[in-house]
Amino acid sequence: MDRVRFMTHQGKQILFVDLSNCGAEEVIELLTEVQRVVTAQFRNSVLTLSDLTGAQFSRAAVTRMKEVAVFDRPYVKRAALVGAQSLPKVFYEALKTFSQREFRRFTTPEEAMDWLVSEEKA
Repeated sequence: MDRVRFMTHQGKQILFVDLSNCGAEEVIELLTEVQRVVTAQFRNSVLTLSDLTGAQFSRAAVTRMKEVAVFDRPYVKRAALVGAQSLPKVFYEALKTFSQREFRRFTTPEEAMDWLVSEEKA
């Protein structure tokens, strides 16, 4: 699936999760693929960038997102979001609380990637 793929930014690999304009059912399917890819990586090694622009989130999609965030936690070093205005604030807060992870929000993918790799170098 090319909606879940690794890309390189400043010599570092970032897992790009393109949920843009997806319906809630497609979000659920893609999150299963994200979990498969992330958990196949080394622990504390994955930088993720998720584009939520225009995505639709049902209660089931948010529940799946929370589950995947918990399973992925040991593998993800940094996580960034763009287009997070598509995710209602109550769902965003529930995601952070349930997964005990931080998901930094950005306006553009470029800002997010720069942050991901700058933290990686620190």
